[in-house]
Amino acid sequence: MGTWVLSCYGVPICLLILVLSGASMASTHSVDQISPGFQGSQMTWIDNGGMFLSSNNSEFAFGFFTTQDVTLFLLIVQHVGSSKIVWTANRGSPVRNSDKFVFADNGNAYLQSGGRAVWSTDTGDKGVTAMELKDSGNLVLLGNDGKPLWQSFSHPTDTLLSGQDFLEGMKLVSDPNLNNLSCYLEVNSGDLILYAGFPTPQPYWSMSRERRITINKVGGEVTSATLSSNSWNINDNNKALLWQFIFSDNTNPNNTWAAVLSSQGFISFYNLENDGSTVAEPTVIPQDSCSTPEPCNPYYVCDSDNRCQCPAVLNSLPNCTPGIDSPCSSNTNGSLELIHAGDSLDYFALGFIPPFSKSDLSGCKNACLSNCSCLALFFDDSAGQCFLFDQIGSLQQSSQGSTGYISYVKVPRDGNQGQKSGGKGSSSSSQKYLPIIMVIAIATVLAISGILYLGFQYYKKKKSVPESPKDSSEEDMFLENLSGAPIRFNYNDLQTATNNFSVKLGQGGFGSVYQGMLPDGARLAVKKLEGVGQGKKEFRAEVSIIGSIHHIHLVRLKGFCAEGTHRLLAYEYMAKGSLDRWIFPKNREDHMLDWERRFSIAVGMAKGLAYLHEDCDVKIIHCDIKPENVLLDDNYSARVSDFGLAKLMTREQSHVFTTLRGTRGYLAPEWITNYAISEKSDVYSFGMVLLEIIGGRKNFDPEDTSEKAHFPSYAFKMMEEGRIKEILDSKLNTQEDDERVITAIKVALWCIQEDMYLRPSMTKVVQMLEGLSPVPQPPTSSQMGFRLYSGLFKSISEEGTSSGPSDCNSDAYLSAVRLSGPR
Repeated sequence: MGTWVLSCYGVPICLLILVLSGASMASTHSVDQISPGFQGSQMTWIDNGGMFLSSNNSEFAFGFFTTQDVTLFLLIVQHVGSSKIVWTANRGSPVRNSDKFVFADNGNAYLQSGGRAVWSTDTGDKGVTAMELKDSGNLVLLGNDGKPLWQSFSHPTDTLLSGQDFLEGMKLVSDPNLNNLSCYLEVNSGDLILYAGFPTPQPYWSMSRERRITINKVGGEVTSATLSSNSWNINDNNKALLWQFIFSDNTNPNNTWAAVLSSQGFISFYNLENDGSTVAEPTVIPQDSCSTPEPCNPYYVCDSDNRCQCPAVLNSLPNCTPGIDSPCSSNTNGSLELIHAGDSLDYFALGFIPPFSKSDLSGCKNACLSNCSCLALFFDDSAGQCFLFDQIGSLQQSSQGSTGYISYVKVPRDGNQGQKSGGKGSSSSSQKYLPIIMVIAIATVLAISGILYLGFQYYKKKKSVPESPKDSSEEDMFLENLSGAPIRFNYNDLQTATNNFSVKLGQGGFGSVYQGMLPDGARLAVKKLEGVGQGKKEFRAEVSIIGSIHHIHLVRLKGFCAEGTHRLLAYEYMAKGSLDRWIFPKNREDHMLDWERRFSIAVGMAKGLAYLHEDCDVKIIHCDIKPENVLLDDNYSARVSDFGLAKLMTREQSHVFTTLRGTRGYLAPEWITNYAISEKSDVYSFGMVLLEIIGGRKNFDPEDTSEKAHFPSYAFKMMEEGRIKEILDSKLNTQEDDERVITAIKVALWCIQEDMYLRPSMTKVVQMLEGLSPVPQPPTSSQMGFRLYSGLFKSISEEGTSSGPSDCNSDAYLSAVRLSGPR
């Protein structure tokens, strides 16, 4: 740290300089080192974004970072150029802005909250003389001899940096997923292994079984792993190279790389030196998306297209789970049985663990039934190997050419299945079950009495509440008879989870969305429906339809509340918010999405819509595709939201006529004509959003007086003139030979054809974007039609979008057609 030397000829002036200097130092940060006796809270360095220590090369900074809850903070090391957090001191225990970081005189560094330390280096009285942030991103505490006594590189969280030795005894731990499951990486048994963090850990990847290793030396025992240039090097105790995993073609030795273990269980590699943007490399570990613990929810089957399907035998169970909380509890003993889940299923941990025993199928089943902690078994018929598991994640569809395993899962026994017909034991069996029959009879009488009492109470309430009896009874009957519906919360549950609805995430057409957290730590986005009438109708549609749909690129409905006048929906929480904040940011430098992520988001959107159009039991037209309805998770993976508010079609219907709805600027031309609406209307809206992703701007800018004001018209003109790359966001850095840029632009122009029959299906869009189908030159769209269409919506709203329901009419274009905003 630099030393200030002041030579003062006037004592009052000198004192003034010192006072001003001390005041300014409180709001700035130190370079390279700080000394014991240093302390402060987030408010102390608020003018510097909470950071108070930077590396000598200014690439890394150490300080306080704001969480999603703006009142809570983490103590972190951050890569400045990419804004990526590479190490966290108090993950899981955020503090408030008044809580202090203290570097005590005795050399101990700690973070205190409410009078207790939530994190500490435990280096008191060990001779610490300074804290330093190295140019590598390593935070160290130095002794008198300048050697580290403690370093963050020895206590990684979920990220490894270039040059950081990952040694035996260390753990890389992911954030928990929505089911509160974390994954971790460690060096174990001479191998580098990824585990699902169940109470009994389950391995699902190891470096020794990785087929992409370029160097594989037989012999030697793994003791460390280090990112070096563009490869992950696995070394023995003598630093001799055993295995090498190359994750990028970029061999620039000056690049700083990060390997990050995500909450989904993948390890991804990031180049932090790419013009200040974090760019995800296409290489991930493991390679197959279904080979992680929970690409789908537990017990669901994940196939190669990353689709999730509940096994037929579990379809009748709520949320596709047996609901066994504690299989070893006394009240479940003897009341559980095994049901056959399938003959061609795999499981991520198979191949990484030894079999429980060698036996036949009958012996394997008996072993599971006699072991109260066993929840599922997998049996390899060809080898006679039996595998038992006390926790279950997602199942896998066996790969092509593989016979898979015979699988059974443990479920509560149905009361009638225990009775066998015929034989000498019939009479004694009747005697045995007589007490049970009597209990059931008594329970039935009590239930009928309870129903009559509730009916009487309901009748009294109905008389006192000015509500339509028909609507109320229909809705209650609907909600009570939902089969396999999401979790039904009561209002107090969600009021507590959202801290009385204190953190507002956004405002929609039917109410506000609030951040929430359940007691088990699962985060939620709670939509509080504030409308009545039509809002109730849409609520029914969301609960019945969305609750049964599970896809990696669709936002999942976790639960709902229907209590009195309260109508709430609890969705899975998406940490990165909606797409619009990333492609239309107020500060382009802080929220700049690189091309790799933009293209990945476009493909994810397309897959989600293709699933709605073609793979659901009922065809679903979204009707309101726009950036605000595309949410991003921690890894910027796209999730389409609000699709339960769309018009539904059965398989037999090809088109449906409906009232004009959606958001101005993204509606297909058929919305303002007499043509019927179909899934091709969603294709058009997707094309408009894809153009905005490509161009990094809105499709209509009323303040722009140039030919770019209506971006789709400009895009078609550039295509005609052969200047197709003029359409791309000028701030993006892309490779000249990246065919995906041209592909994406052509696909967008195909999607926004005025003639709906020229637009491709969303399945075809996915194939074209992924390079599985050629993309022909799109035809020129009618510029007259575009001018008419854009002029129409400009006359309705200068903003081009709507954030809530409206009833705007245009005599010139719409006659008496009702225009409503997004739902």
